[in-house]
Amino acid sequence: MNKVSLIQNFIIIACRIKNITTNNILNKQITYKYLHSVRFLMISGLLALVSCSGGNNRTLDETPTRGKIKISVDESFQPLIDSEVFTFTHLYTSAHITPQYKPEYDVINDFMNDSVKVIVTSKKLSDYQIQYLRDTLVIARTTTYAYDALALVTNKQNKDTLIKYNSIKDIFLGKIKKWNNINSKSKLGDIRVIFDNTKSGNIRYFKELFEIRDSLPGNFFAVNNNAEVIDFVARNPDALGIVSVNWISDKDDSLSMSFTDKINVVAVSQQYINDGSYYRPYQGSIYDKSYPFVREIYCISRETFAGLGSGFINWACAEQGQRIVLKSGLVPATMPIRLVQIKH
Repeated sequence: MNKVSLIQNFIIIACRIKNITTNNILNKQITYKYLHSVRFLMISGLLALVSCSGGNNRTLDETPTRGKIKISVDESFQPLIDSEVFTFTHLYTSAHITPQYKPEYDVINDFMNDSVKVIVTSKKLSDYQIQYLRDTLVIARTTTYAYDALALVTNKQNKDTLIKYNSIKDIFLGKIKKWNNINSKSKLGDIRVIFDNTKSGNIRYFKELFEIRDSLPGNFFAVNNNAEVIDFVARNPDALGIVSVNWISDKDDSLSMSFTDKINVVAVSQQYINDGSYYRPYQGSIYDKSYPFVREIYCISRETFAGLGSGFINWACAEQGQRIVLKSGLVPATMPIRLVQIKH
């Protein structure tokens, strides 16, 4: 029912009430007070319904496949989410999604401050954050969307492309600071560890994994993003970079392949197995977690109705969205995959 029809119906009802009360109530003073009260109630109800009607129209402007929203995304997953958003918005032309790429810390802050309704991150909300949202009558819904890995990359001149898990751990703990501590024949000197940002999820992952509560060793340096890590490593033979494999895993993406051509991807042994096997962050080793530095990617929503954010998450976790994950070189979280071993 539109606003005009709503107003017309109220006028008709008001007139009928006036006639009934005029005929049945003899006391003029009582009649005046009664009709005055009725008119007040009718006007109040009319304004309330018109107001509610306007609110519903605004809500209906956004559906799972229509509307305009911003989402906050960990910068590590930019190539993947760019592909997802591009495909979704071309399938649903009334949907307009603007991803904002930031360090993990800022992504979580955006969500907690209600700046965005949807985020993509590798960090789950803490129990305190979940309770805080519940206290404000907000339910955060977390969906595991994909599996990613953190790749260690080196300069093309560096021939040390096989590193043991414990050596990586000792680098983070400050016990190993020179390349000849890993390979006695190396002539590279000090190891410079390069990561994307002081507020990033990449460095948080390793600090939690290796239980580092103090500051990082002095040979760790932050730049601004994953692309800058790759560029720095490509120009400096002594550098060891940390990037999301998402930046170097899509074989059909020219940017991803240009990054791969610049650097070596390090193979790492498993933590407790010393059988001479080393694993790179390829899909198969991410899937079975033989590569040791695997993490989950989450889509988290705080929407209170089935809006565009929820529609995008549902689509990304369904078949079409998961195929994009598979194509990007990561592992889908909601779609079964088949491993094929190729012998050279």
